[in-house]
Amino acid sequence: MRANRMPTEEIKRDAAAFADRVTSDGRFGRTAEPGRYRLVINRACPWAHRVVMTRRLMGLEQVVSLAITDPVQEIIEGDPHWVFTERTGSPDDKDPVLGIHALREAYLARDPAYDGGVSVPGLVDVASGHLVSNDYDQISVDMATEWGGLARAGAPPLYPEELREEIDTVSAEVYQDLNNGVYRSGFAPDQKRYDAAVQGVFARLDALEERLTERRYLVGDHITLADLRLWATLVRFDAAYHGHFKCNRRKLIEYPALWAYARDLFQTPGFGDTTNLEHIRVHYYAVHTAINPTGIVAVGPDPQGWLTPHRREELGGRPFGDGTPPGPTPEGEHVPPLEEQG
Repeated sequence: MRANRMPTEEIKRDAAAFADRVTSDGRFGRTAEPGRYRLVINRACPWAHRVVMTRRLMGLEQVVSLAITDPVQEIIEGDPHWVFTERTGSPDDKDPVLGIHALREAYLARDPAYDGGVSVPGLVDVASGHLVSNDYDQISVDMATEWGGLARAGAPPLYPEELREEIDTVSAEVYQDLNNGVYRSGFAPDQKRYDAAVQGVFARLDALEERLTERRYLVGDHITLADLRLWATLVRFDAAYHGHFKCNRRKLIEYPALWAYARDLFQTPGFGDTTNLEHIRVHYYAVHTAINPTGIVAVGPDPQGWLTPHRREELGGRPFGDGTPPGPTPEGEHVPPLEEQG
């Protein structure tokens, strides 16, 4: 969808254009190898964020390098594209590893006839410059389960076999009503479809509030992919979706359990240290000109609230299961301190 054009019908998400799987044994044709792949993301995008969190929690930072695009897309031939600029540390407006200005170049390297949309995250084969996959969920699942000995010692079980059915069920409900529901609200073409979408958003938030009142994590007693998928939307809710997408019945901070849950995870390595709230606000308010034609970027909310005590540890549970926290954020991947993100 073009950034400056409202849809005439309800927003629909296309299936991933490219979805090659990468595994330790290469049984799908691509093998997980250190330095072979580069993950292209944008700090504003919730779909890319869940992959970045998975990569960090699994300790794959030295295995898969990270490329960060500008939070403001560039219009190329009438369509918005994720591009590299000096603002995000790309000299000469090109990614220093892939040598490209726009992620679309990796799509075209894979298929010169490709004329579809370009989305992040994009997993790119460094040697060929070909896009391997833009299937955010499958990339996350494979990084959590299929990269074998390349993951760090102590990596948490993000998608354990005994919990997969419940993780998938909960994640599907969250996706339909909340992850995608906020977009269906924000880009609704008429009042009827807005009303239906926003009702689903808050019905799901109400249900999650009840679920998380007496349990620390969505599924099981430690962090799983279900938490990553939910949290990527929660961390953007008050900063973007509440006002910009008209999801303004209540704020996240008005849900006691959900707000405490969100703060608990923000303060857990892998979550807050991969979040750039400034990029989130700048992207949503500056790019969606059909919704916000002035391009004025909202100033709030005050990010310091994310650091207030949450007391969720009183519910028990272990963030990383029998594993351990990830190490320090790698050089070059630090997000600005919160006081600089307000």
